Formats: sequence, C-alpha cells, structure tokens
Amino acid sequence: MTSSAEKRPDAAAPRKRSPLVLTLFVVIAVAVAFYYFTGFYTDYLWFDQLGFANVLQVRWISIAVMFAIGFVAMAVPLLAVMQVAFRTRPMYAQLSSQLDRYQELIEPLRKLGMVAIPAVFGLFAGAAAASRWETAQLWLNRQDFAGSDPQFGLNIGFFVFEVPFYQQVLGFAQLVLFACFAATIAIAYLYGSLRISGRDFRVARATRIMLAVIAALFMLALAANIWLNQYAALSQQGSGTVRSGAGFAAVNATIPGIQIMAVSVVLVAIAFVVTAIIGRWRISIIGTSVLVVLSLVVGIAYPAIIQRFQVDPSAITLEADYIERNIQATRDAYGVSDVNVEPTNTQTETEAGQLAEDAQTTANLRIMDPALVSGAFQNLQSFRQYYSFPEQLNVDRYEIDGEIVDTVIAVRELNVDQLGNEESWINQHTVYTHGYGVVAAYGNQRGPEGQPVFMQGGVPTSGDLGEYEPRIYFGQSTPEYSIVGAPEGDGDRELDYPRSEEEGAGNATTTFSGDGGPSLGGLFNRLAYALQFQSEQILLSDAVNEESQILYNRDPVDRVQAVAPYLTVDQTAYPAVVDGKVVWIVDGFTTTNAYPYSSQINMSAAIADTTNPNPSNGPIEGINYIRNSVKAVVDAYDGSVTLYAWDTEDPMLKAWTSIYPASVTPVEEMSADLLSHVRYPQDLFKVQRFILGEYHVTNPGTFYSGDDQWRTPGEPTWSSDNPAPYQPPYYLTMSVGESDPAFTLYSTYIPSGADAPNVLYGYLSVNADAGSTAGEVSESYGQLTLQQLPKDQSVPGPGQMQNNFNTDNAISVELNILERGATEVMRGNLLTVPVGGGLLYVQPVYLRSTGSTSFPVLRKILVAFGDEIAFADTLDEALDILFEGDSGAVAGDEGQNTDSDETGGDGTEGDGTEGDGTESEEQQSLQQQLDQALADAKAAIDERTAAYAENDLVAAAEADAKLQTALEEAIVISDRIAEANGESPPEDGQ
Repeated sequence: MTSSAEKRPDAAAPRKRSPLVLTLFVVIAVAVAFYYFTGFYTDYLWFDQLGFANVLQVRWISIAVMFAIGFVAMAVPLLAVMQVAFRTRPMYAQLSSQLDRYQELIEPLRKLGMVAIPAVFGLFAGAAAASRWETAQLWLNRQDFAGSDPQFGLNIGFFVFEVPFYQQVLGFAQLVLFACFAATIAIAYLYGSLRISGRDFRVARATRIMLAVIAALFMLALAANIWLNQYAALSQQGSGTVRSGAGFAAVNATIPGIQIMAVSVVLVAIAFVVTAIIGRWRISIIGTSVLVVLSLVVGIAYPAIIQRFQVDPSAITLEADYIERNIQATRDAYGVSDVNVEPTNTQTETEAGQLAEDAQTTANLRIMDPALVSGAFQNLQSFRQYYSFPEQLNVDRYEIDGEIVDTVIAVRELNVDQLGNEESWINQHTVYTHGYGVVAAYGNQRGPEGQPVFMQGGVPTSGDLGEYEPRIYFGQSTPEYSIVGAPEGDGDRELDYPRSEEEGAGNATTTFSGDGGPSLGGLFNRLAYALQFQSEQILLSDAVNEESQILYNRDPVDRVQAVAPYLTVDQTAYPAVVDGKVVWIVDGFTTTNAYPYSSQINMSAAIADTTNPNPSNGPIEGINYIRNSVKAVVDAYDGSVTLYAWDTEDPMLKAWTSIYPASVTPVEEMSADLLSHVRYPQDLFKVQRFILGEYHVTNPGTFYSGDDQWRTPGEPTWSSDNPAPYQPPYYLTMSVGESDPAFTLYSTYIPSGADAPNVLYGYLSVNADAGSTAGEVSESYGQLTLQQLPKDQSVPGPGQMQNNFNTDNAISVELNILERGATEVMRGNLLTVPVGGGLLYVQPVYLRSTGSTSFPVLRKILVAFGDEIAFADTLDEALDILFEGDSGAVAGDEGQNTDSDETGGDGTEGDGTEGDGTESEEQQSLQQQLDQALADAKAAIDERTAAYAENDLVAAAEADAKLQTALEEAIVISDRIAEANGESPPEDGQ
C-alpha cells in the first residue's frame, strides 16, 4: 500500500520563493537605501556649496569613529568572555534535565549566537558612543581657561573639557564590564560551570577567575568614576545656601566621603583579585556589603548631619566663603565681573533748560516703535500683496549727512502665501523667488499724519543709504525652495519688482547670477532633490536647466546654526546695508554647563520677553557660562555665510575652531562699514541682566539674606490677565553717566517679589556700538554700566509710570475722545532715558482705525520726569511743557507740525494711498478747534483739582460745568473730523 507521502513526493520538500517576491524585496530595499542616501548626498551638496563641507565631514567622521570605537569596545570583550566561558566549561558536568533541554534548543544556534549577541550589543553601544562625539572631540582639543577653581586649584578647562569625557568613558566601561559579567554567568550556568543546588554553590575555577577579574575591573572603573564626582560636585546646582558648587558641608563632608568611598571601592577590587587567587568568595562578599553600608554612612548620613546640626545654625558664618566663590564664579562665567557700578542720585524736580547738557541724547530719542510701525511699513511700502515685513522691526544706526541717526529698518521680503490664484508650482518656485529692497525710517521723526519718515524705500529702491544690491533671496520669509539661474541669452523669468507707469508698467524681471545653492544641472541631482522635496516637477519641468540652482534653508539664523552647530544662535537676525549689499548679522554664543561654582540658568526662560515670548533655541540642559564668540554675516543675495571670530580669547571657541579648522574668519577682516553696524546682542544682554538681578550683590551676607534682589519689570502695556512677560531691552543713542552719547542697549530693574513696589532700583546699560567707519572695535564696546538708584528715593518704575499715564485726568479725557468711533489707542514702547540728572519716560501714543487696511499712526507723545507729566503732539512740544516752557534741547521732531501741509518721506498720505500731500483748510480748522477744546477741558480739570484742594465747592462746580461744555464741544468736533475723513461717526452712547 502506497503512503500519502509517496503519492505526493513534493509534500515534504521546502517551498521555493517566487522570483517576483525576491525581486520586489530587492527593489524596495534599494529604493529605501537610495532615499536615505539622497538625504546625505543633498546635505553634502548644500554644505559644499556654502564652503563648509569640512563641518559635515568632521561630523560624519567623528560619528563613524566613535561608533566604531563603541562597537569594538563592547563587542570584542563580550565575544571574548563568551568564547572563554564556553571553552572552559566542564566536559562531563552532570546537569539537570531542564538545562539539558535548554542546551538542546540552543546548540543549533550557538555559533550564530556567539557572534550575533556581541554584535547586537555592539550596535547599541556604538550608537550611544556616537551620540557623544562632541564630548570626545572637545577633550581631544581641550584648552585652558584663564583661571582655576578655588577648591582644588585646577584649571577650569579640566572641569569643562576633561571631567565630562572621563565620566563618559568610565560609565561606558562599567556598562561593558557589566554585560561581560552577565554573559559569563549565563553561559557558566547553562553549561555547568556554575551550579546552585539548595545551599550548595559551586563555581568552576576558570569561571571563578573570570568573574572575579571582571568584578575587580568593574570596581576599579567605579572607583575612578566616584573619584571624579568630587570634581563634578563643583558644577552641580546646590539646594541649600550656596546656589552652585560645593558649600561647607560638601567640602568638609561630601568630598572627603567621596574620596573615602573611592579608596574603599579599590580595596574591594583587590578583594575580588584575592578571590580569584584563593578561590574564596567570602572576603569579596563581606567587602561589598561593607561598601554598601559605608556609602550610606559617609555618602548620605554624615553630610546630612553636618548640614543639619553644624551649617544650618551658623549658615551665614560657615557658608560666607562658599557664597563668595559662587558670586565670583557666576559673574566671571557670564561676563559681568567688570560691570561698572555707579551709585546715582536721581533728580525728580524739573526746571527750564534742564536737558541742555543732554542735547544729543534728546535729539536721538526714538519715537517710532519697531513693534507698532510694521503696519505702516506694510501699507506704505509693500506695493504688492506678495511683499511683507516682519511684525517686529529692527533698530540700527546710519550716517546721514555726517550725523549718526537711529533708524527703524526692515527688509521687503517675499510672502508666497499671498499669491492667491497665482499659486502654481512655476510661480511659487521659479517666478516669485526673492524679495526686494530695504526700507528704513528715521527713529526720531514723524510725518504730518503720524506715519514714519522714510530715509530709504520705494520700488525701485532709492534713498539716503546709497546704491546696493536690493534683491533678497535669503531672509526670514522665503519659499521652501526656489529654482533660479538660466543659460546666458535665455529670457528672464524671475519677477524682480512691479514697475510704475513711467517705467512702462508691468513687472521687471531678472535672473539670479550668484552662487547661492547646489546645482540642478545633472539628472542625478534633480532626482535627489525631487525625492527630498517630494516634487516630480523638479525632475520634469522645463524651467529646470543646466544652469539652474536650488535655494533652500534660507533663513539666516538656520544657515548659521547649520554651519556652526556648536553655537547657540541669537534669536534675532538683523539686516544692514553694508558695502553695497544687504546682509544679515547674526550673533553666536558658546556655552557650557560645567563651569565650577557658577549658577546655572535656563537660557530660554531668561531671554523670553514680549518681543519673543517663546524662544525656540538654547541649550536644553541650561548653561552656566556664555560668551559672544562669533559674529556671523549672511549675504541676502547669495546666502554666503562668514563667521567672524569675535571673542578670540574664549577657550570654547578655540576648542571648536580646532575641531572645525578654517571655519571662522579673523575679526580683523571685517570691513569698516560692516563693523559700524555690529551691535551688542540682545540675548546675551538679557542673560546678563537676569544674572545681575541677583549677582549685582557681591557681599555674601547681603546675598544670603536676599533682601536686595531685583528683577526685570513686566511689560507695562500688557493687557492680558496672565502675568506680563519681561519688558524687552531697547536700543537708543544716549549718554550714560559721564560717557559720550553712543548706541546703547538698556533695561531697568525693580525690586523682586510679587508684592514689591514698582519703583526703580537699577538701570543697566551696555555700550552696543562696536565701531565706526574707522574700522577698529571701540574700546568701550560691551562695557556694562549698572546705575544704582537711591533706596530712600521713590523713582517710579515702568509699571507705576504707565499707571500714572493711564490715570491722569487730563490725559484720559483726551485719549477717550481720540478713541471714540472707529479708532483704537495703542501705547508704544515706554522708554526710560537718563537725562537732566534724572530719568525721563517717553511713550509714543498711536491711533489705529478699525478698518481692515488700517495701521497705527503716531498721534501724541507722553513724557514724564519725576511726578511731572506732559502730553503733546510732538516730543519737542511735550519736553518744553514738561520743563517749564523750555527743555534746553530739541527733539528730532522739532518743527514737525502734525497739521501742516507736508507729507511723510514717502510722499503718501496716512491711508497708504497716493495723495497730493495737502490737507483741506476745513480739516486744519477742525483740528485746531479740537485742540482748543481739549486745552479748555484740561484747564477745567486743573481748576477743579485746585478748587477741591481749597475745599471751594462752588468753584469746583463751576469747573465741572466748564469741563462738561468743553467735552461736549470736543465730541462734536471729533464727529465732524470723522465725517470729513470719510468715516462714520459713532452711534449715540459710544
């Protein structure tokens, strides 16, 4: 009889795989590999085109080397101990039936497992090691700092560069040894070298020696790591009296305890060697047990006892030296140790001619708020819907007619999201490729309708900044990618700017002629970028030719961060017209969190304010050292990046430039024109003001008591119920103390604490002017000055002054009338300026119509000095009112009559439409009548206040009647002005 197997001889034969399945698998694998390869390939093309291919090469080589080291360091020892453990197994060991079954299951895969297990562990170890390649590179290129720590007398570079690396190496070694120990036990148990039966514990001699040696090596690595902990303790953040570093208890208990523990672990390691020799485990087990008890006693209990019973009762006495260490180290690490502290007597009384000695500062007082005039730039200077300006403009300075003037400046960038129906691939990526021109306005002037006075603008661009390349291919608002360039003789495709009727109407076009991106001339490059951007058009479109380049990663901050990954980049890149080009200037910082005794901060929290409430960069682990080591420049036309080594004494920069040779340019190669636009970085200043809020105190006793802590005021114009973010620092050209007027960055301090009074305690400023056209860095650049105000004198802080403005009767009446109908009052930045022997507050007041195309226009200026307040149409008028009819100096808007027939510097009216620059006599007359009515209302308020002060109720009632009459007249005139301007007057009751 024939069996079923004989009837179907192929039933037991293995099924052959289909060639189609194998082919499909290979194709998918190749496609996936090619996709990932193109990512590396396009990265290389991008870096190579920028001239920073070495950055990518160093990174890739370092990662590869560290991966190889990690793989070998794990896989080879693990493979060796597994082989030795197997080869030294007892040949005739009597095993349990369960172990016999395990061996039968494992034996067919043993040879593969002996290789695969070390390889898998090696892969994980290699990946872990590769992720720490920067630590290894910094160790290889370590530098000395200009100082030593106060505890061990070691150079600070040891703590920054060496300790983290040694800890990394020792931690990895412990991991490898632990894996070897575990593998040895597993194989020994499986093959009978280690047998446990009840209380019977037997280990073969060879296995005993292996385990003891591995344990001894593990203990030696642990001892070395524990020894390093005493150095790491100097960078740890304290939870007690000393903010950072080792205090009294740490120096006298914790650090000695660490040393005792390290020596004890070495003794235990010796005990394991003895075990390997004599074959008795008892001494090792006892030693390990004693070690555990010792760690609890000297590592935890003893320091806690010292802290509780010796330090806490006498903290100020015992911790004084260590607090002083923390203060000095923190001030050194954040670059504030040389701050110039000036006790300042602040005058609060006003008198005629008081600003005479501050005439230059007064003339440069900025009344254009960079956070509010963006709308005016957009309406008056965009010309087309696809052009845009950022919400927050920048402040710079330029030499105009021999005078250095502060300017509000922005770049007219491209916004392809506004193309509407023209949003095709061709338009988005080959036609609309760049923005056009710089727009700059005087910071201290205003047009007759409250609009900015432009010194540079228009399309095509013209103005006082001279001739320059106006095309903006690289900026903060650009398409994801653009394809530019064409062979000579081909027609221009890229839209340049909209032409006027005089130029022939239509659009001017251009072709990019620079070297701004990788080439798309080859088929392979097109395919690679088609995959990267998921667009078949790159591969198929006839707009792509042999001369085409692809521009991407075009934000200047992102470009600098990419070519200098070791830098923490300032959140603000600012444009400047330099040497006939538009460039973006970006500040870069080197940081660490390993500086001994320096307090650590969260950088993102320290730099957050109303201009940048949610910073996106900054070290995740925090910092306790920072330097502005690099000034980076990005060309707005071709995207080229130049890194200038600004702080050549910074050891961190020296180390990184050794890792990335030839990546930075000496600062001496900066042109004089470029140097004149370099400024002190905002983010560094914010970090330093955060630190000086506490560390302006240098006396340990005062610091310990915490009774002189300061903080940055919240934004005084903040209207949300949530706590106000920090008030941002402001750039102004002004004098500080006895110094000459200079471009300056400043901020103020008020007492710390939620219930503390909002009065000024300090005024922090820094000379932000790096240099002039002379081409040399100013010696005073970066000089911090902290003016300490008298504690017995109540000088209003920004919040209190804003409250004074808001609650002043006369001012509130005028603002309420201005805000009637279809207008909204917007308060600009509240500037605090040291002039006239005191502090002058200046706040521009803007009006904005509620229409969809409206923008804020400057209408009034609020000023205050001491308890005196003035409110006028111009800053010059307001200062004269404040200082008894004559301030002694003139402001930048002197003689700018807001009711005159002149227009702003752009020749447009306030609504952004072309106008003839005139105003009807009727409108002028109405405005004069409104001003008179408001003046009558203010006089009536003053009369009423004086009457109540004298308890003259009859006079007060008469003043109330006058006030009511003046207000009614002002409301009627306001409605007539609204009608004359084509607006609907408000309904009754509004």
